[in-house]
Amino acid sequence: MSEPMLNRRQVLAGAVLVGGAAVVADPAAAFGAAIADPFLLGVASGDPLPSSVILWTRLVRNPYDARSVPARPIEVGWQVATDERFHHVVRQGHTFARPELAHSVHVDAAGLRPGSEYFYRFRALGQLSPVGRTRTAPEPGQDPRRLRFGIVNCQDFQNGYWPAYTGLAGEDLDVVLHLGDYIYEYDPHSVFPDRRHVAPQTPGLDQLRTLDDYRNRHAQYKGDPALRAAHAAFPWIVTWDDHETENNYAALIDEIDDTGAKRQTPQEFAAERAAAYQAYYEHMPIRANLAPGSPDLRIFRRFDFGRLARFNVLDTRQYRTDQPGGFSNDFGPPQVGAANTAGTLTGEDQERWLAAGLTNSPARWNVIAQQVMMSRTLFPNPTSLPPVLANLDQWDGYAPQRRRLLGLITDRKVANPIVLAGDIHSTWFSELKLDFDRPDSPSVAVEFTATSVSSDFPIAFDGPIKAVNPFLNPHVKYFDGSKRGYLRVAVDHDSWRTDVRTVDTIAVRQVPVRTSASFVVEAGSARLIRA
Repeated sequence: MSEPMLNRRQVLAGAVLVGGAAVVADPAAAFGAAIADPFLLGVASGDPLPSSVILWTRLVRNPYDARSVPARPIEVGWQVATDERFHHVVRQGHTFARPELAHSVHVDAAGLRPGSEYFYRFRALGQLSPVGRTRTAPEPGQDPRRLRFGIVNCQDFQNGYWPAYTGLAGEDLDVVLHLGDYIYEYDPHSVFPDRRHVAPQTPGLDQLRTLDDYRNRHAQYKGDPALRAAHAAFPWIVTWDDHETENNYAALIDEIDDTGAKRQTPQEFAAERAAAYQAYYEHMPIRANLAPGSPDLRIFRRFDFGRLARFNVLDTRQYRTDQPGGFSNDFGPPQVGAANTAGTLTGEDQERWLAAGLTNSPARWNVIAQQVMMSRTLFPNPTSLPPVLANLDQWDGYAPQRRRLLGLITDRKVANPIVLAGDIHSTWFSELKLDFDRPDSPSVAVEFTATSVSSDFPIAFDGPIKAVNPFLNPHVKYFDGSKRGYLRVAVDHDSWRTDVRTVDTIAVRQVPVRTSASFVVEAGSARLIRA
């Protein structure tokens, strides 16, 4: 299929990357004001509801010093308009960017029309921000003709550049879902001099720990022009995975180091988690109730797009039990996960919340948007026994809860269930089974796992996994570990189409995005059809 001609959004996104500032070409000329230092991290919107959306920015002078802005509340004006030149302003007001939240701003812009496109901007310290575009969700009883969205995750800054975000910014989408690993917490060197992680500077500590550490890392990522363009182009719905805090953590249990020991006490890790969660909130366009200094922040939440689609957005880190088996790399025999009857990825409260959202849904399509692969995934173990391994950090480590969830979907006849995942830095499309040992049994749901924006997948594993999947994982209908990118989805009443959008390299900033594969799910069927 040939790619469409450039649309207006692609042209505007290109202007962002050339000028490094705004979604609209030369907004300084358009609005008679200069775009200057306070808005170096750009603007973003998120958590769209039918009549409101969160508008975000953060005031900085030096991105790596939260105290570079005066340590006082700073008044910030905001506007929402129906046109990008702000001739027709429909909502406006003032708020304060406060030093205790790193001068970040979260405006819940209410009183908007359902299913409508808007433009927004901020003014502070005598300067005007870049312009962002956003969109509200359809009204609850409406049957929208179509929903278009992107799925992204895993953007390790030091690995390379983000041409996938340049491509995403040029798409025609209603919303973007980010499924976790927005930042990476470790501090390796990069082969690209301008992609080396900043912070921490503590000798011998390969891990963010303090609030300043996490703020600096988020600011470094937000400084990338491709990411800023993608945020300014659409509203985002975000959730975290592990690297926003620490690799493979579970609740208040720290990562296992190479000796098999925990590196921090639960009390010490709670302080680290509190810093990580606060910095995440300060840099995301998210509707949440933060208590600064607390290690807890509820971010599982639900979004309805009329009666067409319901998105249940999960948090599979904050409430999970420890990965079973005590393996330092979380790969172990699948039987360990099958025996983990007390294990949970979600915690009991979130599991009940999810069950209610699925069984009481009015939506045509019911989506579980979460972090780690739900499909059973077996890997050959060529070096020792046992002959096959599973990743016990994924749902394979919590197989009894997976069976409960898929059993509920089956028993309550949940309409058109779709699972979304990320984390594994490769693309996997699977048909989920109540019993994965019976490949001919009916499929219960379909899972789409998106590849990473830039995080590594060992290319040496790509060929062997493709070779063994028909035998070890026959429910996997598509796998590719060779490409970075994102997923593009178009949903209507009758079908769900997912396009695999990939780039050939992340060694440079500008690379064309191509469609590597497309799959369709027809309403009423839990089967994947290659388009």
